[in-house]
Amino acid sequence: MRAFLAFVIILLGAAAAAVYASAYIVHQNEQALVLEFGKPKRVVQQPGLHWKLPLVETVDIFDKRILDIDTSTQEVTASDQKRLLVDAFARYKIVDPLKFYQTLRLESNVRSRLGPIVESALRRALGGATFQDLVRDKREALMKQIAANVNEEGKDFGLEVVDVRIKRADLPDQNLKSVFDRMRAERLREAAEFRAQGTGEANRIKATADREVTVIKAEATRKGEELRGAGEAERNKIFADAFGRDPDFFAFYRSMQAYEQGLKPGDTRLVISPDSDFFKYFSNPQGTEPAPTPPKP
Repeated sequence: MRAFLAFVIILLGAAAAAVYASAYIVHQNEQALVLEFGKPKRVVQQPGLHWKLPLVETVDIFDKRILDIDTSTQEVTASDQKRLLVDAFARYKIVDPLKFYQTLRLESNVRSRLGPIVESALRRALGGATFQDLVRDKREALMKQIAANVNEEGKDFGLEVVDVRIKRADLPDQNLKSVFDRMRAERLREAAEFRAQGTGEANRIKATADREVTVIKAEATRKGEELRGAGEAERNKIFADAFGRDPDFFAFYRSMQAYEQGLKPGDTRLVISPDSDFFKYFSNPQGTEPAPTPPKP
């Protein structure tokens, strides 16, 4: 009885060991390659519990997620002869586990095989672009071009490069000062051009304003002279009418004006005879000569 019980236990243990050795699990983010005596037999993409022949078949698990690979910092000469220190990385995923196993076998080998391809494609693409294209104008297009070149050369590895990005693209330290000085000189030149344009525009505006002021003044002077002339003519006409109507009043009025102009307060001095015609209205309000005194009898 004890021997039978021991046999049953051994049999159950062997069955459990066989089941354990025959079962394997593929997770959602994994894919598997089943090998039969080291030779690829089938690819398992579906997650879940799967079975294999124990001792005959083995399973290699590969990641399904997008993985990263860093490149070493390298010096690249752009098409405008600027030397750049470029540090980039690539993002890839395993799309064909069979090809990947046959060419690279392990994920740790990706860096040594795919890394040089990425660096070569990076040098070719950046060598045909300018520094301005890289840092501003065509950066995205250059990254897509590099990824396409890497996919073309690395398609036999069972990989797909989904993206290539540049983490850093700097000038060597010995070139930074010269580039800074050149940029500073360019900005100073642009500032001088803007100042010159501003000065020219200011001079143009000032000249236009001066010309307009001169024209306005000339027009105002002309109109003033016309009005003054018209006023003088009207005044002379009024004077002429007044003289025609009352010559004595006109003579009196002109004498009053002469007194006003000639006898101003201050240091006015006249050397003239008191009985001169200039003072005729002082001695006689009528401005006529006094009647002669009759002789005494």
